[in-house]
Amino acid sequence: QVALVESGGGLVQAGGSLRLSCAASGGTFSSYAMGWFRQAPGKEREFVAVVSGSGSGTYYADSVKGRFTISRDNAKNTVALQMNSLKSEDTAVYICAAKPGLWSTREPDFGSWGQGTQVTVSS
Repeated sequence: QVALVESGGGLVQAGGSLRLSCAASGGTFSSYAMGWFRQAPGKEREFVAVVSGSGSGTYYADSVKGRFTISRDNAKNTVALQMNSLKSEDTAVYICAAKPGLWSTREPDFGSWGQGTQVTVSS
């Protein structure tokens, strides 16, 4: 397993932007697909985005396509989520997760999880 620590959350106005980062340690970073999930109050955790180990493949939830961009820097062992045109419904705890091998959107496939970082979007 790999240890994950998120940062970059905060309060932002609707229409604004925020960039989240996740730092990984304890594993061969490039061998893991990296994903972002989120959980809003009273809601189940949901998939947001994933990037393959090489960084060449990405996939997004329909709700964030065109607004969010996931990327990774394997030299720095980090993955980022650039969030643009933020909406109030984007308010949630955002969690970084790691999955060995091929990418997936399924929570059970991810074996390592960060502590989460709060993103609050105000109107």
